[in-house]
Amino acid sequence: MWVRGGARSVFNERKLKDFLGDIPKIPEKYTKKKKRPREIAVVVDGCTGCEACVPFCPVDCIEHVPREMAPPDQIIPPVQIRYDECIGCQICVRVCDKLAWSVIEMRPTEEVEQQFDIAIHDTVPA
Repeated sequence: MWVRGGARSVFNERKLKDFLGDIPKIPEKYTKKKKRPREIAVVVDGCTGCEACVPFCPVDCIEHVPREMAPPDQIIPPVQIRYDECIGCQICVRVCDKLAWSVIEMRPTEEVEQQFDIAIHDTVPA
């Protein structure tokens, strides 16, 4: 019989740390973008809106798509990234890959600007 804190508990903690090892802790405070990233995170089709990525974002740039713009058959709207605030840290990609559905990927900033006809600035516009 195994008791809490015994060999089985240590084994499970080690497996969990191995599995989640590249995911940082949830930030205690947010930072701001200081330079234009070479790549930014993009949510692709398949996001369930689970929000697993949201608390890990160090700049708080992930939010739900407005209900009126969400797919009508999806109860919870998917998340979106405010591209001009993204710092390209890849944390949301790693979190989504480990804890959810692998629907966030990194793309070159220039590609995202062309695809969505937007400008990504060096710092967050005031």
